[in-house]
Amino acid sequence: MRQFLIFISFAMVSALGFSQEIAKVKGIIISTTTEQPLESVNIVNLNQVIGTSTDDKGAFEIRANVNDTLHFSYLGYKSIKVKVTNDWLKFGETKIEMTELALALEEVVVNQLKLTGYLVVDINQVPIKTNYRYSVSGLSTTGYEAGNNSSGISKVLGAIFNPADFLHSIFGKKPNELRKLRKMKEDDEIRNLLASRFDREMLMVLLQVDRLDLDEIVRQCNYSKDFIQTANDLQILDAINECYEEYKVLSKSRSN
Repeated sequence: MRQFLIFISFAMVSALGFSQEIAKVKGIIISTTTEQPLESVNIVNLNQVIGTSTDDKGAFEIRANVNDTLHFSYLGYKSIKVKVTNDWLKFGETKIEMTELALALEEVVVNQLKLTGYLVVDINQVPIKTNYRYSVSGLSTTGYEAGNNSSGISKVLGAIFNPADFLHSIFGKKPNELRKLRKMKEDDEIRNLLASRFDREMLMVLLQVDRLDLDEIVRQCNYSKDFIQTANDLQILDAINECYEEYKVLSKSRSN
């Protein structure tokens, strides 16, 4: 009887441990052109908002459940989405192929400065980035960015009375996207991936918006055109997060 009870207890503990095991999928990413593994492919679980990348052998491992969607992106290759299936979880590592894009470089014209030697004349030829930041008393963030000095104050005042209505109209009916914003802010792997990107693709996929809406969100949050054009994806993410946090602070102040 005692041995039977020990056996039952052992079985229950084993079953509990198995049920608590975190589901993960493994795979290897290869190029359809070269049939060689691809290193540093960006992989994001769009449902759980976690990310990883492939190693030097093209291998990866990421936490996932059945029906989760994984997004694969790599410079010079067509991005793909793959849904996690029971077979993938059950049988382990799988091979995924990515197709190379035909890249055409656009013509770039470089205009050199023609210096005259006269400081008064030459200084007017030097391009100046017109990014200005203005802080608002009572907010813990670094403030607002304006396109030029003359319009900066009006942008701050505009933000006080209408502090991110466009952002709210985009995400107000999408609570899942707002939760993704918070998860993206907290996940170090996602942040590392975004810090090296400038194409906005991962942000658009995660937030379910197109490029025009994404740029408009940042613009309505009082960031300059220069910032929108030069910021990496992580900076854009932080700008949107900052804007939404300020929106919540100001909205709470209004209601009180």
